[in-house]
Order: sequence, then C-alpha cells, then structure tokens
Amino acid sequence: MKQNQKQVIISIGREFGSAGHEIADKISEIFNLPLYDYHLLREIAEEKNVHVGNLEPYDEVPKKGFGSRTVRGHSNSPHENIAYMQFNFLRKKAKEGKSFVVVGRCSEEALKEFHGLITIFVLGDMDKKVERICRLHDITPAKAKALIIEQDKKRKAYHNYFCEKKWGDSRNYDFSINSSKLGVEATTEMIVDYINRRIQDM
Repeated sequence: MKQNQKQVIISIGREFGSAGHEIADKISEIFNLPLYDYHLLREIAEEKNVHVGNLEPYDEVPKKGFGSRTVRGHSNSPHENIAYMQFNFLRKKAKEGKSFVVVGRCSEEALKEFHGLITIFVLGDMDKKVERICRLHDITPAKAKALIIEQDKKRKAYHNYFCEKKWGDSRNYDFSINSSKLGVEATTEMIVDYINRRIQDM
C-alpha cells in the first residue's frame, strides 16, 4: 500500500490448523504490509534490551491464576506483562498511522479505537485441520487432534482473559470464514475482496 493511502489494520484471528497464519502471510504480501505475529517479540525484546528467548514462552499463553497478583497496576505475571507489551506495541504503531497485518494477540479488541481496523476470523472443519497438522508436524491424526484442541483451548483462555468479547464468536468480527470449504487460495481471495471493498468505503 502507498504511504498516502488511508490507514488499514487487518486483524486476523484463527483456529489452530485453519491456515489462518498462512492466509495472513499471503494478505500481507498482497497489500505489501508488515506482518506482526510472534516475530514482534523480537522488536519488543530489542526495545527492552532483553533476550527474545525470555519472552517467547509466554506468547499468547493464558495467565496462570495462582501465585500471580497485580499491585498498583504492575503484575508479577510474565504472561500478563508480555501480553500488554504486545498490545502497547501494536497501539503505538497504530497511533503512528502505520498500516499492517496482525495475527491474533487480541488485536480485534486492542485496536478497536482505530477507524481503519478490519477484523477477520478464520476457522475450519476438524477433519481438514487434522489433515493439515498431520502434514505440517508429521504426527498421527490422534496427536494432531489433541494438539488442535490444546492450542485452541489456550488461545481461547488467553483471549477471553484480556477481552470482553469471546474468542471465535462471529459477532465479534467483521468477517468470519471457514477455510476448509474453499481451500487456502480461494479463502484468501475472498478475504482480499472483502478488504478491498472495505478500503473503498473508508
């Protein structure tokens, strides 16, 4: 996208195995926008002068309830602190007028004040998600299904802890789509068409 165009922030939530991240990659390439996913921890680590390895274990992981507390706005939970570091990073970029694509990280709510925000949620049928995870991770269908359930449980808990609205609820997103029905390429095309129509109306 050109510098003089209006700000566009594309937030993509996804079920594990739905190809949501792959679709986000394609959308960032099509619109020539930076993609913020787990890699944004590297930029945060550089800003904070810490090793990124100290942050990665807590990325999109739900806060542990026991043994953590918040005093005068400061939490002793690394899960919570790193989540807010990411939210603040994204808000800073948005306030600077930057356009970008962001995967997960409660971005549909963290950035809801910005007019250029477009929110997408990608879901999928369990059998197709299992096939994809088996192929990507070279594991059995039983292990793939267990991993999908585990990862989505974590994402849901993480999201619902920090957000008022519920993870995956179609009413909370501008556009929700099942990638299993048409496949990655056609699903991407449909999302791109939707985004282009939204940009025209901004």
